[in-house]
Amino acid sequence: MRTYIGRQQAISTEDFAELALGTPVELWLGVVGETDEERAAREDAARDILADNPNLPDDLVRIAAQVIEENPDLFDVVLLARPARRRTARKGVAA
Repeated sequence: MRTYIGRQQAISTEDFAELALGTPVELWLGVVGETDEERAAREDAARDILADNPNLPDDLVRIAAQVIEENPDLFDVVLLARPARRRTARKGVAA
């Protein structure tokens, strides 16, 4: 199945998120090892985008709900078997 956002095909989950957001995911989540200066610049850019697009958070929630509705198998959870608990025998006499 192919997924398109507008006219762009989303090949990976990162592509999907970037196309849905209209910005790179790293802008919102940051990157490992970024400096304080880089973080401040990234957060300033994010604030500017939110100021220019006040409906963006609502749009993102709507898109996420649509993806979940169309792809319920994304959240199929398989319970893993828990290993049996071993009890250690205690030696000695209780006081």
